[in-house]
Amino acid sequence: MTTLADGEWHRLHPASPLLRGGLFIVAILGFIISNLRERLIDFFFHVPTYGDDPIDELFRRGAVGWALLGVVVILVVILVAFYLSWRMHTFRVSGEVVEVRSGLVFRSNRRARLDRIQGVNIVRPFIPRLFGAAKLEVSVAGQDANVHLAYLGSAAADALRRDILHLASGARAAAALPSDAAPDAAAEGEDWVEHAGTRAAGSALGPSLGSAIGTAAGGIAGGIGGFATDRAHEFFAPELDPDAAPPESVVRIPPGRLIGSVIFSGFTVFVLIAIAVLIWSVSAGGSGWLLIAIFPGLIGSLSFYVNRFTKSLRYSIAGTPDGVRVGFGLLSVSNETLPPGRIHAVRVSQPLIWRPFGWWQVRINTAGHSTNKGAAGEAHTTTLPVGTLADVARVLELILPGFDSDSGSENGREKLLVDHGVRSPGGDDGYTNAPRRAAWLRPFSWRRTGFTVAADTVLLRRGFVSRELTLVPLARLQSIAIEQGPIQRMLRLAKLRVHTVAGPVVATLPVIDVREGERLFERLSAGAISSARADTSHHWADPGHPLNRAMPDRPAQTLAPAAEAAL
Repeated sequence: MTTLADGEWHRLHPASPLLRGGLFIVAILGFIISNLRERLIDFFFHVPTYGDDPIDELFRRGAVGWALLGVVVILVVILVAFYLSWRMHTFRVSGEVVEVRSGLVFRSNRRARLDRIQGVNIVRPFIPRLFGAAKLEVSVAGQDANVHLAYLGSAAADALRRDILHLASGARAAAALPSDAAPDAAAEGEDWVEHAGTRAAGSALGPSLGSAIGTAAGGIAGGIGGFATDRAHEFFAPELDPDAAPPESVVRIPPGRLIGSVIFSGFTVFVLIAIAVLIWSVSAGGSGWLLIAIFPGLIGSLSFYVNRFTKSLRYSIAGTPDGVRVGFGLLSVSNETLPPGRIHAVRVSQPLIWRPFGWWQVRINTAGHSTNKGAAGEAHTTTLPVGTLADVARVLELILPGFDSDSGSENGREKLLVDHGVRSPGGDDGYTNAPRRAAWLRPFSWRRTGFTVAADTVLLRRGFVSRELTLVPLARLQSIAIEQGPIQRMLRLAKLRVHTVAGPVVATLPVIDVREGERLFERLSAGAISSARADTSHHWADPGHPLNRAMPDRPAQTLAPAAEAAL
């Protein structure tokens, strides 16, 4: 028996070309049907039709047969091209890399080193989801460096993600499997995976065609019923696998809060301004050009709200043995696993319009950037679309291992620092704040501008209208910069910036006392070096890793013998 992570070349789901390029075929069929609509009505209902269209012209010229032959030839060419592209699109997962070869005319070869993996994302679009297929994306540090496997069987994608993360973790555990396991059936693209007694077929079409032909009518009906049952189970299954993560998400977003966060947003302010301008223009008797320019955009804004709402439904976040699993989506679902140590910066923010409700948002910076959209239709950097401070504390415990925010722990200081960082107006609260003279440059926010260091993490607090707290683990720190302009020099102030990988989180303090900035510069420089030397997050399966010490009772991670041999 083998797995998809045995170091051998495998093919994708046989229906992958159709799922990737099916819209093209649908467009052709739609064009044909739309032109045959009158002929179909005449054939079934004997209603005479009139008018000139391409089909009438073909009938007059007697070229219907040639037209049908041309359509058949085109469809055959498309099917042959799809088949050849599927044959030439192969992948393999070894103990070092995930490699994909593709291309019919122009060949490409893409590799992702396991020790550079930043996350593994599984996306289940609505149509492929109906057929039990999923797209697996391996996110790697760098621009346009991700590896895509579209599509795999849904169960096979989950199993392959576990194997990829297991291989990347540095673990070397193996589990003995029954000797009478099924023989290798990886030939001709038919990949069968066995994980803990669960069969995951590379094809989502249930029983093979040959066995279906050999069964009786009742057996065929049972196979179709089983296929429908399996698809329904997958469609309504919880986003978090109970075998890989706790059955309950640590954070739940009520639909009312989700709707409110979408309505009370900056986009709504823009829409209200556009409506006000439109009403003023109409009441003032102005020309209709403004109505033509704005009204279609207002109609399109409805789809914006619907997309943001549906993409954030069924939000879930939980800790797994291989990192943090974040999932969301109603019809098209997505879930990503972020291994330990891959989060370079965290920002907790609260727009002014959310302040009366006590809502907050958490976003992160990672070295890899998924090409798929995440919660609220944004990039996969939004870890918590909207939540309370209690939700923020739970999320921080997951995405920053070792940063303890439990008030009952010995290091309950971290909880107070987070609380003061997001809510305190400033003062003696554990932060080193900007001096009073900084009010010349930041008259409203200078009291809240400050920093502190705790649990090998630097915390930067800023913002008056929109409150922000940025957390950067010292082991992920790239560099530090202190800048000082002529006005800041006169006021003995400076600007501090902590550089991380590119992303939505910008770790900066606009004003800070120059002496405090120099001391922080030295402290962070030394702390970053010592933290990087002690960092073992790239081998998170090591029993000494903080994640494992925090989860002593978690199930052991195992691979099939063939995958273990690939190491």
